[in-house]
Amino acid sequence: MSRNNEKNIKKHNDKLHKAQSKIKDAEILRKEKLKEIIKKFNQKQ
Repeated sequence: MSRNNEKNIKKHNDKLHKAQSKIKDAEILRKEKLKEIIKKFNQKQ
């Protein structure tokens, strides 16, 4: 039985894509929070 069969490759890719999308979502959330902070800061001035 080889380690590089279709099932294992699919499992690995799913895990990888899940991790990548998690990072991407966190990045987007961070940018949105930063925009809100900047908006509030500009309103105070």
